[in-house]
Amino acid sequence: YRTISGEAEWRFAHIPGSRHADFTTRGLGGACQKYRNTLPSAQEFAAVLGQLGVSADSRVVLYDDADSQWACRVWLMLRWIGFERAAVLDGGLQGWKAAGGLVSSDPVTVTAAPLSPIRPRNTFITKQELKEHLAGGALLIDALTPEQYSGHKPELGLKGHIPGAINIPAESLLDPVSKCFLPPTKLARLFPAQTGPQTVVYCGSGIAASSVAFVLLRLGLSEPVLYLPGLQEWADDPRNPLDFG
Repeated sequence: YRTISGEAEWRFAHIPGSRHADFTTRGLGGACQKYRNTLPSAQEFAAVLGQLGVSADSRVVLYDDADSQWACRVWLMLRWIGFERAAVLDGGLQGWKAAGGLVSSDPVTVTAAPLSPIRPRNTFITKQELKEHLAGGALLIDALTPEQYSGHKPELGLKGHIPGAINIPAESLLDPVSKCFLPPTKLARLFPAQTGPQTVVYCGSGIAASSVAFVLLRLGLSEPVLYLPGLQEWADDPRNPLDFG
């Protein structure tokens, strides 16, 4: 499994005026050769967003054409550096087109802006911090598919789940046709009534899990943290247990 750039598709058809944030570049998700979609430093990330024209006074709307998972990841990273003025376009590019929105192949001129981390949060945690949270009774949520969670159908080169994790697939958060998020009342029923002292979400590399974290925050159920680099790192160490079924 590889993370590849979607810039060519964006150049062919994008929402007019939008800019392309490329996860294959250092500063978004390309900082580590061993694991996919790892976290840059807060300063690197802020610098990349500044190059895309984002300043502390900007209002940012994020979208993608992949079930909003990548948009949610960038939204969560903006929250990580303390940037609050961001939203995710419900339904992504598909929803935009379905609503009659125009797309363009015109070049986009960007004026860089200064952006620095504002009030950094502890949004992302390491493997050691994960183990400490689990010892303290944290709720652990696996955002991958039921087939991957159970180990019946390996995906992304991975199978099984971290012991104790419950499965709330990122794909279950969306209407399968419109690709918009389900209504809040339906979303709330997907989560336990009690989330515990801390909620930790994870997936293969922190993309699908960002959608679950986004929904938890939208519903006001929890201030979750996301384990990175995720199952790709956990499964890489034979000393770490995995459950199946």
